[in-house]
Amino acid sequence: MAKPDIRQAYEQNLSDYKDTIPHLFHHNALIILTNGHAAKIGSLSSRYEHFNDWKRLEEDAPGVVDLETMLKGVCAKANFIDILENFILFDDGGERLVKIVARNHQFLGVNRAIAAVKDRKARDGKLGVFWHTQGSGKSYSIAFLTQKVHRKIGANFTFLVVTDRIDLDGQIYGTFAGCGLVNNDKAQVRAGTGAELKSLLAVQKPYVFTLIHRFNQDVNPDDPYSDRDDIIVITDEAHRTQNGLLSLNMRNALPNASFLGFTGTPLMSGDETTKQTFGDYISTYDFQRAVEDHATVPLYYDARGDKLGVATNDLNEKIAAKLEEFELDDPSVTERLEKELKREYHIITAETRLETVAADFVAHYTTAWESGKAMLVCIDKVTCVRMHALIAKHWDLRIAALEKDLAQASDEQGLADRQRQLAWVKATRAAVVVSEEQGEVDRFRKWDLDITPHRALIKNGFETDDGKRIDLESAFKKEDHPFRIAIVCAMWLTGFDVPSLSTLYLDKPLKAHTLMQAIARANRVHAGKNNGLIVDYCGILKNLRKALATYAGTPGGGQGNPGDPPLEIDPVRPPEELLADLEEAIDAAEGFLSARNFRLLDILDKAGFERNRAIIDAKEAVNENDESRKRFQIMAREVFKKFKACVNFRAVNAYRQRFAAIRVIYNSLEEDVATADISDIMRELHAVVNASIETQIDPDDNDDRLYDISRIDFEKLKKEFERSPRKNTTVQSLKDAIQKKLEMMLRQNPLRTDFQKHYEELVADYNSEKDAVNIERTFAALLVLAEELDVEQRRAMREGLDEETLTLFDLLMKPDLEKSDIAKLKKVAVGLYGVLQQQLDAMQDFARKQATRDSVRIAITNFLYDDRTGLPQSYEPEEVDMKAQAIFAHILTRRGPDIHAV
Repeated sequence: MAKPDIRQAYEQNLSDYKDTIPHLFHHNALIILTNGHAAKIGSLSSRYEHFNDWKRLEEDAPGVVDLETMLKGVCAKANFIDILENFILFDDGGERLVKIVARNHQFLGVNRAIAAVKDRKARDGKLGVFWHTQGSGKSYSIAFLTQKVHRKIGANFTFLVVTDRIDLDGQIYGTFAGCGLVNNDKAQVRAGTGAELKSLLAVQKPYVFTLIHRFNQDVNPDDPYSDRDDIIVITDEAHRTQNGLLSLNMRNALPNASFLGFTGTPLMSGDETTKQTFGDYISTYDFQRAVEDHATVPLYYDARGDKLGVATNDLNEKIAAKLEEFELDDPSVTERLEKELKREYHIITAETRLETVAADFVAHYTTAWESGKAMLVCIDKVTCVRMHALIAKHWDLRIAALEKDLAQASDEQGLADRQRQLAWVKATRAAVVVSEEQGEVDRFRKWDLDITPHRALIKNGFETDDGKRIDLESAFKKEDHPFRIAIVCAMWLTGFDVPSLSTLYLDKPLKAHTLMQAIARANRVHAGKNNGLIVDYCGILKNLRKALATYAGTPGGGQGNPGDPPLEIDPVRPPEELLADLEEAIDAAEGFLSARNFRLLDILDKAGFERNRAIIDAKEAVNENDESRKRFQIMAREVFKKFKACVNFRAVNAYRQRFAAIRVIYNSLEEDVATADISDIMRELHAVVNASIETQIDPDDNDDRLYDISRIDFEKLKKEFERSPRKNTTVQSLKDAIQKKLEMMLRQNPLRTDFQKHYEELVADYNSEKDAVNIERTFAALLVLAEELDVEQRRAMREGLDEETLTLFDLLMKPDLEKSDIAKLKKVAVGLYGVLQQQLDAMQDFARKQATRDSVRIAITNFLYDDRTGLPQSYEPEEVDMKAQAIFAHILTRRGPDIHAV
């Protein structure tokens, strides 16, 4: 006879007992459901989905679901008392009070961490890495751990909980506050500044919560914040920001503290620095085991980007690497992505591509409308706002289509279903959720976007029926709230649990840890949710497979394995070897500067204006030519890499100042390139010369100091340059500015290659011969080129055209035309551009298909041959064909890459 389903124990027995004899549960600690064979454990407040198996008596065991394992694991005297005392929490931070009983993996993992705390002196303060996959209750595990340490080991321990993102800090503090362990309003435990952090650590508190960024002040290791040995630093998401100056400051501030790393993702190959910082794994609970244990739901994958032809497969690795590099230290990545990725960024953010993704998103999500909430992940904040507008447009079209479909219902049931779907679509709300940054209004305005209404909604939330307001986070977590679509780029991708979130739409190339954290947003257990769905628009399957191989397999990577870090930066090597490598790298950079008559110590020894002048002198030495600049930048990056490998050694403080001085020079060089602008360089040149050299002021000189390139007095600049104390840097900055301007102008009009050729010849001459005369000659030539570029840039205005039509006009031109033919040619360019714009806007992916390419080519040819619209009579048929081909090639280059390369 078949055993009854264990669900019956919940739905028939437990539910009935709670209704009829509720006093039976007044003193209840935990509940075990069983059918005599299988068994699950939960609490009085648990829904059935949150009753869990107890499969293992030891973490490394394969796991068996049966009543015997449950009784041995839970009801054995020592374990039962341990669970009763240390593994039950009451969380009042959500919609209702819930009673939390630890799951099997939490009980085993936390007790392993407890053993590490007891053994912390032998471990030299490295308590280990606690890797439990996303969705497995990591925040509750930290709460169980800290409570048990206070009860069983010592009440005087201070736990410093460190994260690297504001939303993650808020999430883990919220868990502790909901469980009644802290209340920042009554007794401060959250550090809002570095000064507050220092004062909080100076007194004995059970808990302190902070961002790693609060350790932003240099700390003298001989004057720490606290020398107590009963401080335990718990770092949530341990693999990030644990090997830079902030981490060094933290260790200098707390020299006798112990460190425990919590992470939802494993230590990938090449991430051995985390092991060096925290020690080896003390507990692991991987993705595959969590799914097998029903702690998370399985995730399914839909490669819709490949189906739509908008996937960016060949670009993903490069974009993902840049995103990972930028987002840790710069919340505003749009400009940096656009600058460094250029073509790749414009491909993934092309309007036609985003339009295709938005249309498919609306169709897909509204078709599976009962599946739960959705999150769309975009590459950056600007793209989030652009996508919101595109989705709103297609959402309105979808509503109109659904209203029209009501008439197609064949019976009352069908009509009722369609009416429910229509009501759901009309009620659904979407919102952009991005972090705030300084100057964002102007930054978005440059893209013709208004961030103001989105920022107001993020700050104020939604208005409720009773006239009150609910914040976005609470609204998204409420299953029945109509805020169902969150459009994000970085926020809410870590430490944000929404069980009803079932579909993650991914249009942002990600890799490794970040990718796994993102997809885990959809793996939470929820009533009626059988799986989470990852809808992939950019084609990250290759990266996903690579990440899952580590995520579900053997963690970490040993020496000698493929993908391990190079030997010279491998942190597993002895500290003295790594420090010797660092000293060698610093000596090399310092010697490079010394050979060019600059003392690195000048930046360290001097202050104020003298220090600023020293930085200028350092750049002047580095900017001897392009080769010298590149050599210094390579040396500096070696210093940074090797300093990072040593940052957890106390002895690295001896190299800190020289490292910081090299970084100041490097960052200043990078800033020069990023902000290179011809007018700014001229203004700076005037300022430097006038500040450095006493000059005779001419009372009749009414120079108004407006350095618009068209108003520059080039002769005066040449004379000032001869007296300038920073010739090398000025020439280098002017070169960078001209190169940026040339790149932009060439993208607009490919016929400007003569300017590019002239520029490259100037640079080659400059690098081949280095003396004062050559520097001044190069500067004079660059000034002439800058003036010529300005004249060329204004040509469209003089011709009565814009940049797009000027390009067509140039392509259509031929020598010795009459004035009347030239006038007609301008009209042809304007008319042809209008026809092409209309035709291309109506097409998706025109470059991929032969038929659409042919239709565009025919449209160009027909237009140019037409007696009313076409080229002047002075053009022979073979010339018309040649011009038509040139125009088509240009369109394919300009409009094709946005789609064709995808």
